[in-house]
Amino acid sequence: MVLPKSLIKTENVSKKEKWLGYLIGPAGALLLNAVLATYLNVYYTDVLNLTPLWGGAFLTIFPIVSKVIDAITNVIMGQLIDHTKNKEGKARPWILLSAPLLTISAILLFTVPNASDTVKAIWVIISYNLFYSFAFTIFNMSHSLMVPLSTRDSKDRGGLSVFNQITTIMMSGILVALIFPMVIMPAIGVDQSKWIGLMSILAIIALPLTLMEYFFTKERVTEEVEANGQTSNLTFKEQLKLIFTDKYMLLMYAYFLIYIIGTTLKNIGLVYYCNYVLGTYNDGITQMLVSVLGGIPMGIGIFAVWPLAKKFGKRNVTMVGFIIYAIGSLICWLFPHNLIIVLVGQFIKNIGGLPCAYVFMALFADCLDHVEWKSDNRVDGTAMSIYNIIAVSMVGIMTGVFNWMLAKAGYIAPITASSISEASSNLAANGWTSQIALENLKPAADGVLTVAIAQPQNVSWVISFAFVGLEFFTGIILAVILYFLNVEKNINKEQTEIKARHKTVNAEE
Repeated sequence: MVLPKSLIKTENVSKKEKWLGYLIGPAGALLLNAVLATYLNVYYTDVLNLTPLWGGAFLTIFPIVSKVIDAITNVIMGQLIDHTKNKEGKARPWILLSAPLLTISAILLFTVPNASDTVKAIWVIISYNLFYSFAFTIFNMSHSLMVPLSTRDSKDRGGLSVFNQITTIMMSGILVALIFPMVIMPAIGVDQSKWIGLMSILAIIALPLTLMEYFFTKERVTEEVEANGQTSNLTFKEQLKLIFTDKYMLLMYAYFLIYIIGTTLKNIGLVYYCNYVLGTYNDGITQMLVSVLGGIPMGIGIFAVWPLAKKFGKRNVTMVGFIIYAIGSLICWLFPHNLIIVLVGQFIKNIGGLPCAYVFMALFADCLDHVEWKSDNRVDGTAMSIYNIIAVSMVGIMTGVFNWMLAKAGYIAPITASSISEASSNLAANGWTSQIALENLKPAADGVLTVAIAQPQNVSWVISFAFVGLEFFTGIILAVILYFLNVEKNINKEQTEIKARHKTVNAEE
């Protein structure tokens, strides 16, 4: 199939490529994903009020089952990428396909009809899987491979990894962490029509930006491999054997498994923690302070992390970072209700998380090169499918676990009312207490009051553990795993040998 050509023609990574292909291009899809990671579960629990559905079982079981489907599609997608042969690369063509799919499926996520609980449940299941198991899987698999496939040059890889992460941080650390809690969430409350309008806008924005990522990226490693006739005919089973008999790949996957467990619960718990433990419901301040002050180190990291990683090694800097990460998390967990201490702890924790945020994909790329050095075969698609299977399955499992814990602890979703008297009547009828005095509530522009309920103590504990407790343990475990992940020790020598083999093949031909 003839596809539109890349607008990047240079042999080495260019500034245009960095800025348009790796910084601006992925912004739309990553913003969409960041919003969904933080607020989709809130939409299900607070707007659609699905927590009680099937006695609390629906929001526990459906994410887990959906992620089993997602895991299967990741395997399929990995094989499709590894067997894609096109002049535009093996991953980039799928970025092009994902652009319209992301927009359509994201809109469907929120246009849940106002019908029976059964109809709502079916719509949620189908739309969720259309987005995560299909559209986002296609984008994320291909997007994640762009750094490893862009170049073998470690310096350029590191630079592209940093640019990629800047985009993620800009989307989640500025827009989702600052603009959403301060401006957007208080404005839309639990009004479904406003949620649909907002998410439709974000979904439409993602379309041209994802196309930009396609046009301003280039797969130099794929071109190099194909130019030397190094096509892999390995079966899926043989590819898995290469991956799972390599100690560095095993350590990398163990690292990512533990990391995603901690960060998933933290991301899901953020809004609930700020609404019910540290502040009040959609107060517009608490979540902003936690996210922004805790995230300030990410801005510093743009300038600090890569020079440190080049001097001391990516593994070493990341390992020390996770020890600091664990200390910051422990500070927050010991004093979960104290805003000042939590902000200090978040700042410390995010200082520790800087190396992981900025250099992880470059470290993963080194592991892929190590496998190629050992076997003379690239296994990018299969390796990335396993990486994504871990991500999506743990997101599903941890979402289900979090919702199960909320349901068992007795979480009560907010209610809406047209007047204080109506709200007071609803509270009295159910034996609930408003989180703040009803007379202090500010109605939305349409006059509707959103009334948050004071949660039971068990709910507060569950939310605190999810957001600030678990990552103390994961930080320690990750530091231990990284101690053994010394793939950088011989990577320059291995990359030189790979290039020498390719030159030998060319000479023979």
